[in-house]
Amino acid sequence: MDQLSLTFHALADPTRRAILMRLAESDATVNELAEPFDLRLPTISKHLKVLQEASLVSQTREAQRRLCHLEAKALKEVADWVWNYRTHWEESFDRLDAFLSDIAAAGKASKN
Repeated sequence: MDQLSLTFHALADPTRRAILMRLAESDATVNELAEPFDLRLPTISKHLKVLQEASLVSQTREAQRRLCHLEAKALKEVADWVWNYRTHWEESFDRLDAFLSDIAAAGKASKN
């Protein structure tokens, strides 16, 4: 699977997105990441494994602690991919704006 597909797969799960948002604040241990969820540690570890496979999270060991760190480079690739569709969205909004202007002008003309 290519990197972009791995990243989208990892981002598809709300728990993994929440973990990334938490890591955007600061590094955290697995236990700290598990706190807000009603999930067991092995389940959180499985989520972290998916995030690591997508190169979104790295882990380091400090004595007995495993510290997780956000790796935002893969997120930039997603942002760049989405940005490519900006022109399409803007053109769609421009067409909608023109259409609404035409309707408004036709409405004013029919009143006169």
